[in-house]
Amino acid sequence: MKNILKSIVGCIAFCIAFSSCDKTVDEPITDAYIPASLDLGAGSWKTYILSSPTEVPIAEPKTASSAEYLAEIAALKTTISTITPENKKAIKYWGAGATYRWNEIARELSAKYNQPPASNSEGKYPVPDAANPLADPRFPFANPPYVSRALAYLSVAQYDALVSAWNYKTKYNRKAPSKNDAAVSVLLPVSDLPSYPSEDAVVAAASYTILVAMFPGEVPYLDGKLAEAKNTRLWAGMNVPSDISAGDALGKAVGAKVMAKAKTDGMAASNNQALTAGMIENAKKLGIKTPWASQETPARPPMLPNFGSVSTWNFDKAAMIKIRPSIPYLEDTKEFQDDIAELNKINKNQTREQSRIANFWADGPGSYTPPGHWHRTAANAAFDAKFSEVRMARTLALVGTALMDAGIACWDTKYYYYTPRPQQFGLKTSVGLPNFPSYTSGHSTFSSAAATVLGSIFPSKSAEFDAQALEASNSRVFGLIHYRIDCEMGLAHGKKIGDFAIARGKADGSGL
Repeated sequence: MKNILKSIVGCIAFCIAFSSCDKTVDEPITDAYIPASLDLGAGSWKTYILSSPTEVPIAEPKTASSAEYLAEIAALKTTISTITPENKKAIKYWGAGATYRWNEIARELSAKYNQPPASNSEGKYPVPDAANPLADPRFPFANPPYVSRALAYLSVAQYDALVSAWNYKTKYNRKAPSKNDAAVSVLLPVSDLPSYPSEDAVVAAASYTILVAMFPGEVPYLDGKLAEAKNTRLWAGMNVPSDISAGDALGKAVGAKVMAKAKTDGMAASNNQALTAGMIENAKKLGIKTPWASQETPARPPMLPNFGSVSTWNFDKAAMIKIRPSIPYLEDTKEFQDDIAELNKINKNQTREQSRIANFWADGPGSYTPPGHWHRTAANAAFDAKFSEVRMARTLALVGTALMDAGIACWDTKYYYYTPRPQQFGLKTSVGLPNFPSYTSGHSTFSSAAATVLGSIFPSKSAEFDAQALEASNSRVFGLIHYRIDCEMGLAHGKKIGDFAIARGKADGSGL
């Protein structure tokens, strides 16, 4: 009797652990993401890198009555019948949206690689090597400019690939497997969006292509994510293999075109330290008495002094120079002394709220930096609004290109004026000391650019985004990282940068 009871208990335990004694594995996921609109006209939206949505061709799919398609349906039914609880867990994860998840993965990698190289025994700071990414120091050092660029290219690749995919979806109009054969079980909601090519496979392949270039030490991890992302569409009954393979080929091809653009944008020369002597001399001619200098021991070379020469997305170099903030307060002016006095007052009487804000927005080493912070805000806003896959990608591309433009224009300003940090006048900070000139504030410029774009896309939340940008800006004063003028001018600069992205968005055919 005891042995029988043990057997029953063991069986119950096994069933609970592996869900193999009921039908829950093949039941639909009830809380899956459902877009409010399919945006069926997105196949004609303006792309960033592709000359047109048809630049990358894909073959016409087999008809639903063909022997090839019927064989795929039969194989799909077999695949669905063998899914495991782990498969279903993956389906639910990716069911939140391919663009949403791949952006999340990119942010996590950015945080993982946001570690400044340490000095060696010779008192020098080795430069990470892309050809040997797992050596010490690891490549990349995912600092704010690097992250802004990585996320911009990722989002542009996702968007261009999806616009192209939507074009072919409406052109070929292959219905979802379950609409061609009602016997196909599905675990995610099925819409009227055509299934060829698979939008999830398109995003997965485009994202993979960008991320293996940006984070070359993560190829095995990204290989696993790519395979899982594509397999979930089969496990969930949403696509047949030819939908997946067509999406994979399209996404990889678009990703390759986007990376070809990235290789020519000037990033390779962004860390040219030979330029700094001339920059310092220029700053002195402008009236800067105490140029910025590293406060670390040993002195660390300035971060990416030539990032301001990298290609922008939404305006040209002439426009960037035109909107460059005017010269900041000089040391012997009353305005400069007033800004120093404000920082000294905060230093002596910092409130708990000021400390909270300074630390919340620090976004320093080990974080995905201010650009990643705002990408998360954008992704969550689009998720809450139930945007389609392609409109989610459009949102992140508009915000992402504005953030990269903000980084480029801000770095151009920083190294043009080469102004000193408050720490060069005796002030201390508890939130990390950036290794580049002070004017203007990167946090302020990034935040204002992103908030401006998001406020245009989500007008009802515009005041909320602006308030977040202002708090991010103030955090740098509260943390004694920046003078007030750095932050005020950074906010104004960021708004102008965001307005360029908005103008681009209003002309892309999306209706927003």
